[in-house]
Amino acid sequence: MIKHYIIASLTLLAACTAGEKNSVVIEVPVPERLPGQTDMVAFAAEPVDTVKVGIIGLGMRGPGAVERMLNIDGARVAALCDIEPDRCDSAQAMILRAGAAPADIYTGSDSAWRELVARPDLDLVYVATDWTRHAMMGVAAMKAGKHVAIEVPAAMNLEEIWDLVNTSELTRRHCMMLENCVYDFFEMNTLNMARNGVFGDIVHVEGSYIHNLADFWDAYYDNWRLDYNHKHRGDVYPTHGMGPACQLLDIHRGDRMVTLVAMDSDPFTGPKHVERQTGMRPDDFRNGDHTMTMIRTYLGKTIHIQHDVMNPRPYSRMYQLTGTRGFANKYGREGYALEPDSTALGGMPDLYDLNAHKWLTDEQQAALVERYTHPIVREVGEIARKIGGHGGMDYIMDYRLIYCLRNGLPLDMDVYDLAEWCSLVPLTELSIENGSAPVAVPDFTRGAWNRVHGYRHATR
Repeated sequence: MIKHYIIASLTLLAACTAGEKNSVVIEVPVPERLPGQTDMVAFAAEPVDTVKVGIIGLGMRGPGAVERMLNIDGARVAALCDIEPDRCDSAQAMILRAGAAPADIYTGSDSAWRELVARPDLDLVYVATDWTRHAMMGVAAMKAGKHVAIEVPAAMNLEEIWDLVNTSELTRRHCMMLENCVYDFFEMNTLNMARNGVFGDIVHVEGSYIHNLADFWDAYYDNWRLDYNHKHRGDVYPTHGMGPACQLLDIHRGDRMVTLVAMDSDPFTGPKHVERQTGMRPDDFRNGDHTMTMIRTYLGKTIHIQHDVMNPRPYSRMYQLTGTRGFANKYGREGYALEPDSTALGGMPDLYDLNAHKWLTDEQQAALVERYTHPIVREVGEIARKIGGHGGMDYIMDYRLIYCLRNGLPLDMDVYDLAEWCSLVPLTELSIENGSAPVAVPDFTRGAWNRVHGYRHATR
C-alpha cells in the first residue's frame, strides 16, 4: 500500500506527450491489483427498486441531503447518524413533516456510524462528515456490501485514495464522490455543447474554488476545516474545479492526466484567522493563501486549477473552456464566443456571422442554450430549482445517483473520477514541497483509461 507522500524516486521519465522528453518528474508508484480485483470502468450494479439510504453527518451538508432524498422517487431515508443527538432529531422532524416513515437514529459517540454501516438492509451510505472521516467511512460501507456516496473531497491522501479504489474494485460496490458542481446548469449545457462539437477540439480548461470563508470558519465543527489548512499545504479542496474540467476533457474516457506542477503564495491571511479564533498567531501555518496547479494530459490538453479561501474576492469556480472554434466562460461574465460552424450551428442563421473576438449577444446566447440545453436539465431542471441545494445542482446530483442505482446503470461519477480529482490534494503538496517540481499523476484505472471514449450520462 502506498503511504502518504512516499514516492519511488526522482527520475528522468520518457515523455508520454510531445515536447516533454527528458523532463525531471517526481514519479508516484501505482500498486498492483490484488487477486480478485478488476477495474470499475463502466461498472453497473444490479438495479434497486427502492434505494434505502443511510446518511452520516447532519451538520452543514447532511440536512439538505435528507430534504432532497424526500423529494426523489424511489429513495427512502432509512437511517440517520451524527455525533450530536439534536441534529438527528432535527433531521427526523423533517422526515416526519414530509409524511415519510421515521428513520432509525445512531448518535452519541464517534463510533455510532459503524452501527449504521453494518445494517443489512441499506443500499447506499451517504457520507457528509468532515474530510478526515470520509475515506474510512467509505471503505467500511463498501466492505459491508453498501454502495457509498462521499462528500468532497472524498480522500485527502494517496493511501486513502488507493484504499477507496481497491475496496470498490474488490467488493464491486459503487464509490461516488458527491461533486455537485458538475451538475450546475451552465456547466451541463456547456458540456452538451462540447459533446456536439460547438467549440471544436477542446484545448484548455480552467476551474477553481475561490471563496472567502471568513464568515464560515466558525461554523465548522471543532474548527476542523481551518485546522486542516493550518497543518497541510497544497490545493486541499480541488474537486469543484476539477470535476467539470475533467468531464470536458474525457479524463479516463479516452485521455488522462500525465503531469502536474503546483505553486503557492505565502500564508498571509490564514494565520490571522487562527489568531482571531484562538488569540494566538501561529508561526507554523502551512497552507498558502493562493494555490495554482497546471496539468498536462496524454493528448496534449491543459488544465489550470486555483484555490483561495482566505482573501476577499468574489466567489468563482473559474469555469472556462478554450476550443479551436469557440470559448465558454462562467465567472465573472457568463457567456460564449464562437466562430461560425455550419455543422454545430446548422439551422441557426443568426449564429452564422460570428467571430470569436466578441461575446454572443443575449439573444444569440439564449438561442444557443435553448438548442443545447442538456437533456437532464430539460428533464428535471424546473424541480431542481424548486427543491434547491446550491441553486438546484445538489438536487440533480442526488436525483441522478438514485436514478442510476434504480436502473442498474453506471453512475455519472465513478471511483476513478473520485481518485483523479482528489489526487490534487497530495500531489500539489508534493510538487510545492519539492520546489514546484513536476509530479506524475498516477493512472488510477491501471491501464483502463482508454477503454471508453467520451464522457456520457447513462440512460435507460
